[in-house]
Amino acid sequence: MCDTLVSLAASSARGAPLFAKNSDRERNEAQVLELSPARSGPAGAPLKLTYITIPDVERTHACLLSRPFWMWGAEMGANDQGVVIGNEALHARTPAQRRRALIGMDLVRLGLERAATAREALEVIIDLLERHGQGGDCGHLGRFYYNNGFIIADPVEAYVLETAGRSWVWRRVETHRALSNAYSIGADYDAISPDLARPQRYDVAAALIDEARDAVSFGRGRCARGQALLDAGAPDLTPAAMMAILRDHWDDPAWTPANTARRTICMHASCGPRRSQTVASMVSELRPGRTVHWLTGASAPCTGLFKPFVFGAAPPPFGPPPTDRADAASRWWRHERLHRAMLPDFTAALAALAPERDALEAAFQARIDAAAEGPELDAAIAACWREADAAEARWLAALTPTPAREPLAHRRSWARLNRVAGRARD
Repeated sequence: MCDTLVSLAASSARGAPLFAKNSDRERNEAQVLELSPARSGPAGAPLKLTYITIPDVERTHACLLSRPFWMWGAEMGANDQGVVIGNEALHARTPAQRRRALIGMDLVRLGLERAATAREALEVIIDLLERHGQGGDCGHLGRFYYNNGFIIADPVEAYVLETAGRSWVWRRVETHRALSNAYSIGADYDAISPDLARPQRYDVAAALIDEARDAVSFGRGRCARGQALLDAGAPDLTPAAMMAILRDHWDDPAWTPANTARRTICMHASCGPRRSQTVASMVSELRPGRTVHWLTGASAPCTGLFKPFVFGAAPPPFGPPPTDRADAASRWWRHERLHRAMLPDFTAALAALAPERDALEAAFQARIDAAAEGPELDAAIAACWREADAAEARWLAALTPTPAREPLAHRRSWARLNRVAGRARD
């Protein structure tokens, strides 16, 4: 389950579009932060994706990717032209194809590699979808089949694209928009694939959506929550406001990861069917002069820090790519030590770190805004990542052992996945 948000310049305080996404996947399914360089070669050369091979193009763009460690494709990312894309699992009444084809994450990466604008990326994804179809298992430990929806944006415009098999429908974003794990484009579409078209306009989302699966994923509920938060913040949305939305647990003072009546935008795993959680997050400010991408490189954005990345500047220390095995050398698993150590008394631990978390991110924003291009910007980015690492280490050291306040079933579900990852719970 995931949530993606976009705000065009008219809804944003600093006059630049904003993009944000939480990637929700299984709790040990670490996500790799990766800078994929531009490449060139003969058009038509074989390109191996997650499951299938397709013809490559002559030239691609450099891409920043956040991808599940075992996939070729990415959950979210950006390219050096200012295009950003995030995908959402969608569940249609007609079951998703199990035969291996393109998966939604492949389409995200292909759109970023091959398009210089959001509109081009939209057309790239539709063309690939019609030619190759979508299908295959997208789960890590559990099988998971689904169709895909996308928010695609650049510094000028944004689109919502929703698909079912090789069929598609899209709508241009007018001001700001949320998308979750549910079909959302009704009769207000801008374009629709010929096989879905009817003589009269109709509610496409209502015709496609699997009501039973939506009841489980709470996709329409989370989409409504994200949209309401965007509406409340516009026209003064900022990168910090988008980060706050990605950290949303609803307005419930009794909320904890184990005690939640519904799936939240900041998703936390527990026992039973709620086995997925937010495993990576990204916020982008698409300013023409300096597009900045803010990355957690970690799970549970409420427990960590967003850190800057700028194309053309010295890349930050992403570190070795993680897998689903605990590894102290990887950034993702180092953060997991903090995140999982907070679980016995999560509310108190989160309250203790949140003020410094927000203050540090405000300082990071000011530092990046003030830095001149070149060595000064390189140093500013490096300092942000260094200070974030130090803060998370400090928060972990400050945690004091307390009696577990979680229900037994919640503790057991985490203990089992910790054993699978080869780690003991802190």
